[in-house]
This record gives sequence, C-alpha cells and structure tokens, in this order.
Amino acid sequence: MRRISEVLCLGCLVAGSFGMAAAQEQSMAPPKVLTVTREFVKPGKTGAMHDKAESAFVQAFARTKYPTHYLAMNSLSGKQRVLFFTGYDSFAAWEKDATAINKNAAMSAALDHASVVDGDLLDSVDMGTWVYREEYSLRPNVDIAHMRYFDISLYRVKPGHHKDWDDALKMVLAAEQKLPDNRWACYQGIYGVPEGTYVFITPRKSADEIDKNMSQEKDFFSAMGEEGMKKLDELAAVAIESSESNLFMFNPKMSYVSDDWVKADPDFWKPKAAPAVAPKKPTDKTGTGQ
Repeated sequence: MRRISEVLCLGCLVAGSFGMAAAQEQSMAPPKVLTVTREFVKPGKTGAMHDKAESAFVQAFARTKYPTHYLAMNSLSGKQRVLFFTGYDSFAAWEKDATAINKNAAMSAALDHASVVDGDLLDSVDMGTWVYREEYSLRPNVDIAHMRYFDISLYRVKPGHHKDWDDALKMVLAAEQKLPDNRWACYQGIYGVPEGTYVFITPRKSADEIDKNMSQEKDFFSAMGEEGMKKLDELAAVAIESSESNLFMFNPKMSYVSDDWVKADPDFWKPKAAPAVAPKKPTDKTGTGQ
C-alpha cells in the first residue's frame, strides 16, 4: 500500500461551474457539485476517430450557445478512457440543466444521434457524482484555462475508519502548508462510486511540475518530522482500503468550454487549422513537356 504521505505529497482542481469567467490569469474556485462521465474506449478506437465522434456533441451545444460547459481529458496511465467533468453550484442546478436539455427536442435529437456513433467506439461508460470537500483541499483556486493536465489520486477509506482518515488528512495539510507550490481540490463520491471514496485533483501546466513535486518529497518529510511520519503511516495503514494515482491530459477537441477560456488561451482551445498544401506539380523528366 502506498503511504498517504507519498501520494498526497506528489498530489484538481476542476473547472468550477465551467461557464465562469476565466481572464488571462484569473483563478477559479472549484464547483460544489461535480459530475464525471468515464468513457472506456475500445482498443484501436482512440485518437482522431474518437475526437471526431465527440466533436458532434460539442457542435450540438455550440449551435445553441448552451450555457453549461464541460472539460474532457484523455488518460495517460491506466486503462484507456476519457473523463468528462461538468461542475454545478448545487444539485438543483444540475437538475435544471438536465431538464433544459430534455425540453430541447432539436438538441436531444442531435445528442442521441451523436451517442449512437460514439457508442460504437466504446467498451463501457459509467457516471459518478462528487461533492467538494473544502476542508481537505489546499490552495484550490487556479487559472484552469491555462492548465494542461489533471493529476488525480483516488482513495477508498475503510468502513469505520473515517476518524483515522480525517486525522491523517489534517496532518498532511498542516505539513503541506509549508510547501507553497503544492495545491489540490478534494471531492467525495456521493453517487456511482463506493462509499468512502475521495479524489484529490491537482492541476498542472506542464509535466515538469511532476518532476518538481518529486524533488520536494524530502521537504514534506522534513515538515512532518520523524514522529509525525510514523503517526501518519500508522493512520494510513488502518484508514485506507486502496489508492491509485493517474495522469490525464486535457483534450480541447472534446471539450465544450466558455468563450472566456478560448480568449484566455486561443491557441490551445481553438487552434487554427493548418493551411492546405497544394500538391507539387510532377517534374517533367523527359523534356517533352508531357
């Protein structure tokens, strides 16, 4: 079992209510409710093929200027899958969004058609709903529009050991306060995941931030102290059923983001298509002009 200290030291911020303004360097707070759809893609069906299928959903929402946005990301570890994050201010806001889509016949028809095409590429789909845990988060506000990765760590807490889990997290957070560059947002699973499931999501601009986190492990151990590390390991051993960390890369082609995000970083979210290159005229090697 990986120690909680190791995983959290290496540590999402999810795009809070994805339609919120995101200026050039404006931080955003995590949404209170997060819905996550996972699509597990068949071997050989990833890449441009899946991008094209998902673009039909993006176009359907864009045509109506639909106000609710979502962020898509591809897995760089573990089983091939795509995550779709949508944030809401409340469960009531989620219900309002679902009702609005169901009442829009044209959009519902377009989404149904896109689902059939997309479904041929997938092994399976599942959905989960999460709520934000502010007390377990660290410096969660961030400029998501300029991020490129989510580093996501998932924990399952043993039944009857939530007090041990809470004590361990308080120790980790106290030590991490001394490391100013580290940050994450914590969510607890409510629907669609086993009880006692938590995720810690760290946004990253580039992969070199992972190298930097690795090099700071000794600083975390120093902040904890020898006795603190011993206590933390004991709490982790009794509290954690399992843990797993994975890295995901944002996919702008599958994401339906706000105009503010596009303006903040247009080269990433809406890159210009490469100009078509005219085929070269064959060289006349005979000298006949034919």
